[in-house]
Amino acid sequence: MVLGLALTAAAFALAGRRIRTLVRTARTGQPVEPGRTTELGTRTWAIVTEVLGQRKLLTWSVPGIAHFAVFWGFLVLGATIVEGYGALFDPDFHIPLIGKQAWLGFLEDFFIVAVLLGLVAFAAIRLRHQPQREGRRSRFFGSHTGAAWLVLFMIFNVMWTLLLCRGAQINTGNFPYARGAFASELAAKALAPAGHAANEVLETVSLLLSLGVVLAFLVLVVHSKHLHIGLAPLNILFSRRPRGLGPLLPVTSGGVPVNFEDPDEDDKIGRGVIEDFTWKGMLDFGSCTECGRCQSQCPAWHTDKPLNPKLLIMGLRDHALAKAPYLLASSDEERAALPRDVLAEAERPLIGPADSGGVIDPDVLWSCVTCGACVEQCPVDIEHVDHIVDMRRYQVLIESQFPKEANVMLRNLERAGDPWGRGAKARLEWTAGLPFEVRVFGTGGEERLPGDVEYLFWVGCAGALDENAKRTTRAIAELLHEAGVEFMVLGSGETCTGDAARRLGQEMLFQELGRQNVETLNGVGARKIVVSCAHCFNTIGNEYRQLGGDYEVVHHSQLLSRLVADGRLRPAHPVEAAVTYHDPCYLGRHNRVFEPPRELLGSVPGLQVAEMPRSRETSFCCGAGGARMWMEEPLGTRINETRTDQALETGASVVAAACPFCISMLTDGVATRKQQGRAADDVRVTDVSELLLRSVRGDGTATDSTGQG
Repeated sequence: MVLGLALTAAAFALAGRRIRTLVRTARTGQPVEPGRTTELGTRTWAIVTEVLGQRKLLTWSVPGIAHFAVFWGFLVLGATIVEGYGALFDPDFHIPLIGKQAWLGFLEDFFIVAVLLGLVAFAAIRLRHQPQREGRRSRFFGSHTGAAWLVLFMIFNVMWTLLLCRGAQINTGNFPYARGAFASELAAKALAPAGHAANEVLETVSLLLSLGVVLAFLVLVVHSKHLHIGLAPLNILFSRRPRGLGPLLPVTSGGVPVNFEDPDEDDKIGRGVIEDFTWKGMLDFGSCTECGRCQSQCPAWHTDKPLNPKLLIMGLRDHALAKAPYLLASSDEERAALPRDVLAEAERPLIGPADSGGVIDPDVLWSCVTCGACVEQCPVDIEHVDHIVDMRRYQVLIESQFPKEANVMLRNLERAGDPWGRGAKARLEWTAGLPFEVRVFGTGGEERLPGDVEYLFWVGCAGALDENAKRTTRAIAELLHEAGVEFMVLGSGETCTGDAARRLGQEMLFQELGRQNVETLNGVGARKIVVSCAHCFNTIGNEYRQLGGDYEVVHHSQLLSRLVADGRLRPAHPVEAAVTYHDPCYLGRHNRVFEPPRELLGSVPGLQVAEMPRSRETSFCCGAGGARMWMEEPLGTRINETRTDQALETGASVVAAACPFCISMLTDGVATRKQQGRAADDVRVTDVSELLLRSVRGDGTATDSTGQG
């Protein structure tokens, strides 16, 4: 008893000291933005589904089931720890009320076996996907694999010592369960030949061993990546609801959104040092399990870019922990007395070339396409995209450091209100040649949208100015006209939503453009808005709420699907083609619009739809997001060409999408593959609306993105 209590006291002292340091380090971070502690019902349900139900983990069946077994094993086997401590004082101890019921003994043994089988599965997965075999393609590339193997070994030690103790207890008559504990009974049979006296010794030794291993495991957990066992539920509890996708968080300083119209000189803009992150950011870093699911889905990593979302989070975590003594020091004198390695860590720039000591290399930061695949896959709800954009904000707004080629896009936005620099006068060129007149707000002297206008059609920069996207815009307009939907456009009253500027990190320009658009939309009385661009859809529908704009925004695929379902559009003419659909990141993963585009394709007779392996939530980015549309791609291979290859592998002759950025990138990818002789000449890229119009009209008036009928 004395030895067991002494071990417990020592383990709790070591673990408690570590936990205190971790809590104090997290508290050096900034306050979080409002809303992290609201919607308690939703947050509690997230704990039930994601922690207890292991929802995200179970999307990967084999490792998910193995993790489910180990997780629930430790919850259920908590009862054996209670029994073990009780046995230190009373050999015949059992948990009051339930401690002798056969179902509990069976349940404990069932999960002992389940955990052991889970360990076998984990070991097989790690051996199969070890970095030595798969290199950077291994999802464990860069993870602390040695610590992972040690934890598996420690869990194994917990299980076998527990079985040894329970088997010896059966033979000495101190076991609380008369039946049900099938695995313990097998252990007892194996130990029985040793005799009663030997089993008494084994009972005592194995009990102390079992408790000792559990306590050692506790100390190991708080000093390793398995800290996520305690932090993950908290991270999920305080994560963005319903998910860390869609709108970006506003720039906050001290937990309060920064007013860019009247900024305070003490405002912290973005993240320039590790302590600029919020305590939720610190919680994110400590929650990382190093499982590599984010890495396995990242299009930048898949195309040999330096960005690895797992290693990014690990790097920030390791830097925060290494700098912790400096952050926690109470005076300059105390800091000066710190070891040299701590002082050197404190002086490292957060963003800087790796060979110059930077924690995060700029090439890592600027490789991100903000597609959200990492956030989607993370089983502990780490918000990678928010952290990346926050670091970009500091680089752009404070350091004026960003890829030079983005300068042209930013200047065009400031000067002309669109990324191409075409100006407001060009925004109605797409209407030329339409067989009907498009209603333009203001041309009839309107001060508000007329009552008969059901939708304001937000055309967007690409829809108005890009040649491929113009065809889509005309197709949408023709379909709305065909269905009798009254709509109006703003024409020269539109300006860029600012999506690319915001994701580049130029928050000030985004807010300038956004406030201008919100003022316009509120001024004309817009309430129902239809858009064709996934980025406009996300920005106007989600992010303009931060600027005072609250609208019902629908994507054109949603509206057209509804019109087909209501019989107002009739796709009667066959379009004979094999088609595959590409999910735009900002329509699908960020905003959960998966079915309407597929419903449209399914309504067109003659189309044969083949899904790509990476589709819906796991769709592979086209490479245009995160302002990458306006930057060169000198590192690795091109993301759009990789996605094009995935589309071509389906054998489809038509690649359909529902976003002008995606169509532009995939069109370029198909053109490149045609030049290389790796794609047939008849393969083309088009918007779902253009295919629908061809079926509705059946007269060849709709054109695809190549200009062919």
